[in-house]
Amino acid sequence: MSQLGTKKAEVDLPVRTKYEESRRQKTGVFFKKKIGWLFIIVSILAITIFNFYPMVQAFLLSFQSGMGANLEYVGLDNWRRLFGDPTFIAALTNTTIYLLIQVPLMIVLALFFSVLLNDPKLKFKSFFRIAIFLPCVTSLVAYSVVFKYLFGIDGIINQFLLNVGLIPQTINFLADPLWAKVVIILAITWRWTGYNMIFYLAALQNVDKSIYEAARIDGASSFQQFFQITVPMLKPIILFTSITSTIGTLQIFDEIVNITNGGPGNATISISQYIYNLSFEYTPDFGYASTVSYVIVILVVILSIIQFRVAGEKK
Repeated sequence: MSQLGTKKAEVDLPVRTKYEESRRQKTGVFFKKKIGWLFIIVSILAITIFNFYPMVQAFLLSFQSGMGANLEYVGLDNWRRLFGDPTFIAALTNTTIYLLIQVPLMIVLALFFSVLLNDPKLKFKSFFRIAIFLPCVTSLVAYSVVFKYLFGIDGIINQFLLNVGLIPQTINFLADPLWAKVVIILAITWRWTGYNMIFYLAALQNVDKSIYEAARIDGASSFQQFFQITVPMLKPIILFTSITSTIGTLQIFDEIVNITNGGPGNATISISQYIYNLSFEYTPDFGYASTVSYVIVILVVILSIIQFRVAGEKK
């Protein structure tokens, strides 16, 4: 009996070993998952508290109105007020103009610079890359003030145009509704073109050079190579930069405040500046300001969907 018991124990030993090993593996996987959640739980809580909670509160606030903190529920009155608010309509119109002109201009320039700087024969590439990207790291306020003085009545731009005889007298760029918009568009384009260029340049450096060599052997011109190879290869990056640039332009604030302060009149005011004015410059109406802020959210969603559709992205 003792020998049989010993043999049975020897037979059962591998089974118990496999069971214990399987249990240890499951326990290890369980603890690994727990550790993974511990690493990201802080980020999840931070995003929830500082991003999603304020978004929900702002949405609920859009259905309230009143002076300062004395708010009461008004239903959809704030949303109806939008359509009869001339300042909001002016802000929406100006922001749309900035968006339709500046974003395509910036994307085209960024593509152009990235293709030029990707040329292996180009000398001093590092210098040119730094020079074009450098505006992105400058202070928003500092460069806005610089542009304000550049295009002032006694600024360098006016003096240069007078000296070369292109204008008979100085132009008050910042007091003219059209020229003020042009100055703002130039300022935004100058600062952010290099930022988008870096994305395109990084993507171009990952494209196999043999593709371009094969295209040249087949007789493709530089123009054909750009539209038949470069643009299709950069399509996901172009979509990404278009969406991020759209979001950034819809939220434009610093340049407007520091260059024109929304003037002359409301000729250059943006939606973000109007939100600020409603909250801090005018009689505080945080409920209506939240309503206006959600217009930006709606515009971002609509324009992002349109850009995905145009780009042919289904996911």
